[in-house]
Amino acid sequence: MTTRSAELATFLAANPAAIVCELTSVRGSSPREQGTFMLVGPADLFGTIGGGALEYMVIEHARRLIANGQAEEAMDVPLGPEIGQCCGGRVEVGLNYADADIRAALAARVSAEDAALPHVYVFGAGHVGRALAQILSLLPVQLQVIDTRREELALLPADIVAHAVAMPEAVVRSAPQGSSYVILTHDHALDFLIAQEALARKDAPYIGMVGSRTKRARFASWFKAEGGDARALERLVLPIGQYGLGDKRPAVIAALAAAEIMVHIGQREAEIARARAPKIEGAVIGR
Repeated sequence: MTTRSAELATFLAANPAAIVCELTSVRGSSPREQGTFMLVGPADLFGTIGGGALEYMVIEHARRLIANGQAEEAMDVPLGPEIGQCCGGRVEVGLNYADADIRAALAARVSAEDAALPHVYVFGAGHVGRALAQILSLLPVQLQVIDTRREELALLPADIVAHAVAMPEAVVRSAPQGSSYVILTHDHALDFLIAQEALARKDAPYIGMVGSRTKRARFASWFKAEGGDARALERLVLPIGQYGLGDKRPAVIAALAAAEIMVHIGQREAEIARARAPKIEGAVIGR
């Protein structure tokens, strides 16, 4: 999977003259949050500040700076009818020439963001697994596909990280904190072993298994017979892609599962952020 760091390095190498455009202030509704940036070259772009009229306007200003040899500019843009948008907020955008120091800072920032992306393990490289891997490769996660069958892994795009592993369940034990697990191997017994390991981890935002309600009932029976806590079963999404209304096409299941995974990851990240937020004590209502 191509990282943003690699994409940034490619952009910077191809664009010795570039302008970094950053949302320095956001008031009200905006397509992106404060701190979001994009890079504009004479003909290339890296990143986005939200698209639409705002982005086109900023790109035009940035390319004018490049053409005129100017180093910086500031824009204050109302996101309303006057520019053909209806967000209703207001943003300030800083435009600065991407000199060596700025390039180094951006490279370090994007590298850190890449390293902090949540890990997602897809177990099984069959039809659904391959479709899911291709969708997840476009999303902000660190993806790995695990299978016992090298011939199935060979069918994946070359830029997707894939490993042939004799005991896939062991991968769960050594996975980084906060990893998610999607289980869709060719072997139900192996699915059960992987799910058992995943449910033993309290830090997983998402644990999903392909299958049916019958498979869920069989797994629940097996899991409890193996000494598993019945309450842990509440964390298992089975079947994955539950809102597919019975559509069994691999690409549809994969698309819905990818959405489920990102929702669960987002919810966990929001919980962590709330827990870390400073608590204000001693406030008196009405004052």
